[in-house]
Amino acid sequence: MFFHSADAPAERPADPAVRRANLRRIGGLFKPYKLRLSGLLGLIVVTSVLGVIPAFLLRRVLSGIYSHDTAAVSWSAGGMIALAVATGVLNVAQTLMSNQVGQRVMHDLRAGVFRHLQRLSLAFFTRTRTGEVQSRISNDIGGVQNVVTNTATNITSSLTTVAATMVGMLLLSWELALFAFALIPIFAVLTRRVGNERRRIAKTTQETLADLSSQVQEALSVSGIMLGKTMGRTKALADRFESDSLRLADLEVRQRMAGRWVMASIQTSFSVMPAAVYWLGGTALSHNISIPTIVAFTTLQTRLFFPVGSLLGVSLDIQTSLALFDRIFEYLEFPIDIEE
Repeated sequence: MFFHSADAPAERPADPAVRRANLRRIGGLFKPYKLRLSGLLGLIVVTSVLGVIPAFLLRRVLSGIYSHDTAAVSWSAGGMIALAVATGVLNVAQTLMSNQVGQRVMHDLRAGVFRHLQRLSLAFFTRTRTGEVQSRISNDIGGVQNVVTNTATNITSSLTTVAATMVGMLLLSWELALFAFALIPIFAVLTRRVGNERRRIAKTTQETLADLSSQVQEALSVSGIMLGKTMGRTKALADRFESDSLRLADLEVRQRMAGRWVMASIQTSFSVMPAAVYWLGGTALSHNISIPTIVAFTTLQTRLFFPVGSLLGVSLDIQTSLALFDRIFEYLEFPIDIEE
């Protein structure tokens, strides 16, 4: 029976074999849409490459201003404007394709779970609370919607943007590039640790939410109200609901605050790095790096930090969503008793 008491949270450690199997199943959800995904990937790569070019055009603009080359300034500035317009159009197309694929996957997942539950035996429903079943379909599947519709695209977009930007930074100045890349591995390790903690909290949160849904279903139905009043358990049921609701509120706070100091440190470091690059380029490396190159480099560096921060944040969302997928796939593991 899927029941967890309010004072005994069930935080089961994730089974690595089960987690790997579930990751394969998540990937399988996208297989019917591989052609659309290929087109989406192409758009993402083109957009990422186009996003690096303006930094080089900016360096040419600054050099043209310094040397009074108006033709170079005009052509470079026009190129920057054209690239901005093209990137905006591609981003709209990318968002449309991403949401179309994501919503189709969500539809397939909802329909698959619903059909599977309909084919289970009556004994399953007699030993499982209605609120628990409803929670898996509405709360758990709803909780992974953002990951399914946006996260896969965000990961691909961020990875290609980071790769293209890193190549551009190396082409501008490999010395400054190595300096700018130094902190990224440290942040990645810290974010992974925070993600594991958030996944454990998310699993307990969803289980508590399912408990609340079941209590509402059982206690506020006509039969539940009559039974509670007859047995004199009205106050006890209200106290139990209040206790679980308070526990859910505490879990939500823990989930949102988990790793908040780590993310704040990362964002602060990203804000400080451009100033550090100006210092390094203007002192130790001033003899072989021009001002236009430093400005173009910091422009690319700013472009690098956003997708890196996005990747680190997305990794936390993925760790949280994996706990929800575990609960969804757990229902799909129940053997079918009614063959169609």
